Amino acid sequence: MSSKIIFDILTIFPEAFESYLNASMIKRGQAKKLIDIHVHNLRKFTAGKHKKVDDRPYGGGPGMVLKIEPIVRAIDSILRNSKSKTLNSKQILNSKFKKSKTLIILFTAAGKQFNATMASDFAKKYDRIIMIAGHYEGVDERLARVLLQATSYKLQTISIGPYVLTGGELPAMVLVDAVSRHIPGFLGKEASLEEKRYGVGVPAYTRPEVFIYCGKKYSVPKLLLSGNHAIIEKWRRKTKKK
Repeated sequence: MSSKIIFDILTIFPEAFESYLNASMIKRGQAKKLIDIHVHNLRKFTAGKHKKVDDRPYGGGPGMVLKIEPIVRAIDSILRNSKSKTLNSKQILNSKFKKSKTLIILFTAAGKQFNATMASDFAKKYDRIIMIAGHYEGVDERLARVLLQATSYKLQTISIGPYVLTGGELPAMVLVDAVSRHIPGFLGKEASLEEKRYGVGVPAYTRPEVFIYCGKKYSVPKLLLSGNHAIIEKWRRKTKKK
C-alpha cells in the first residue's frame, strides 16, 4: 500500500477546490505528508490570448467539447515533472515517459461507478492519481487513444453515481477523500475505518445520555452503557443499517 499518494486535478474551475481541500482531515493529511494535492488550471495549458479550452463539436449538436490540446499538455507536464511544453501531435507520440504507479482518470457519467472497493484498491496500487474534471458535452474522444499510444497509460473513466453532474470537480473531491482514508496513518488508527469495523451504517450515540425535546425523552440504549464490549460488538453487528 502506498505510504503517500499524489493527486493531480485538471480543471477549468480551480477555485472550486480551495475550501474543501484546505479543511479537516484532507488538510491534516497534507500536513502529515501522506497526500499531496495539485490543482492544475487547464487554461494555463492553452495557446492564444483567449485561453480557450473548449470548442463546438464536429458534426453539430448542442453544447461545447473540451479540447484535447490543453489536457495532453497538462498531463505531459505532470508526467515529466517539469514545466509545460507546447507539443505537436508528432512530438507527443514520440515522447518517452518513465512508467510509474500512476492512474489517469476521466470523470464522466458514462464511466464505471466508483465504490469502496475501488477506493481501497487505488490506495494500494497507485502513488499518483491524475484526474480530469470533465465539463460541457464531454472531452475530445481522441484523448484515450493519444494517452495510450504516447504514454502507455490507459485512461480510466469513472462516475461517482447513477446521475449526471455539471462537472468533474465534485467527483474529484469525492475520490481524493475516499482513497486518502485508506492510506495508513491518515485516520490515525486503522480501526477508524468503518468498513474495517462493522461495515457502513452502524448506529452511533454520544452524550447526553438522555436528550429531552418537546417534553419527550430520547435515551441511549442501555446496552451501550453496560461496559460489556463483547455484547456491544455483537449488538452493533446485528443492528447495523442495511
